[in-house]
Amino acid sequence: MDHELTTLPNGLRIISEAMPSVRSIAVGAWVDTGSRDEAAPEAGCSHFLEHLLFKGTEELSAQAIAEAFDAVGARSNAFTSKEYTCFWAQLRDEDLPMGLGLLAEMIQRPAFRADEIESEHHVVLEEINMNEDDPSDVAHDQFAQALWGDHVLALPVLGTRDSITAMTRDIISGYWKRRYHPATVVIAASGNLEHRSLVDLVGERFGRWSGGTAGHEFVTPTVTSTVKVVSRDTEQAHLVIGSEALDRADPRRFAFGILNHVLGGGMSSRLFREIREERGLAYAVYSFRMPYADSGAFGVYVGTTPHQTSQVLELVREQFSKVAAEGITLDELERAKGYTKGSLALSMEDTNSRMVRLGRHELTGVEHLSLDETVARIEAVTLQAVHDVAVEVLGGPFVIGAVGPFDAADLGRHVA
Repeated sequence: MDHELTTLPNGLRIISEAMPSVRSIAVGAWVDTGSRDEAAPEAGCSHFLEHLLFKGTEELSAQAIAEAFDAVGARSNAFTSKEYTCFWAQLRDEDLPMGLGLLAEMIQRPAFRADEIESEHHVVLEEINMNEDDPSDVAHDQFAQALWGDHVLALPVLGTRDSITAMTRDIISGYWKRRYHPATVVIAASGNLEHRSLVDLVGERFGRWSGGTAGHEFVTPTVTSTVKVVSRDTEQAHLVIGSEALDRADPRRFAFGILNHVLGGGMSSRLFREIREERGLAYAVYSFRMPYADSGAFGVYVGTTPHQTSQVLELVREQFSKVAAEGITLDELERAKGYTKGSLALSMEDTNSRMVRLGRHELTGVEHLSLDETVARIEAVTLQAVHDVAVEVLGGPFVIGAVGPFDAADLGRHVA
């Protein structure tokens, strides 16, 4: 990755990477705000704005925005996380001025029309209903709440039914005014572009935008062994077990990635082989990482028949203990390195993947590395480095988030 970075006088950053062999461009407006930045009455406001900014500006209706993107065959959407919000479009290189113009209007001059807010209340409530009807999503939410308790990272990105129902135009507009400023926005782009021309285009559309800054409150959470269960009479138990892990700036993140892959990152992983292939106890089993500014998480998800819950959790804890005590093998290390390098190279062939990588890293302060530099970091990971991370991450305390026909007391012994 050979990126270029420019900061406008108003503080807005522009980062890009040229891919001359393609005829498309992916562009994203990354806003440094997410669910962790919301006060209690604003719960879900970051995500609500993700929807609402597509509903129209002072000059454009929601239909006009949709028709403009559709007329050139562009893909456009947005997503919200605990730490940031991104509005993006993928389009032909010659349509970049139009796409940037729409994004600029949406972000700087949202209309916040009363009828659109009322309509979007219903849409977001339906999204919450959909999330709650998916027991695996609920289990992950319970895991976050068990892990982080009262910390802001435990807050659901969607908000709650109560907070969304009570969300007024004043709350939404106030949050936008407090969090959306040029200094909190990164424009990231990848594709058939020239950086200087991109800077000129962004300057024309965002250069007169003014505003202050918006920071974050970073607090190290206190984690204790906890079980949180949503009791439902389901055919399958949905289990997430894990612990606090490395934050996003930790230099050991490459060793952590290797550990994650060996434990549950693919079909050759220990947990996949042990739980699914050899014992047939589950269809879905995988591990995952969630790195944030002031904390992180490592977890394992398994969906299994309720009466097999204890057996599955015991097997997961056995693998945790074994890897923490013995580390991984040389074959596992080399296989995980090969997978990580290969999947990284494949992702870099897509303009949208490169744009997301650029924007997310610039916004969150993660070091920008070229493909060769990243491969070198992966190659440098040793068995001892993976073992050291395993000792820290897999040593507990552990928490469980679950959905199934049981209660927290039934699972308590598995986090002891």
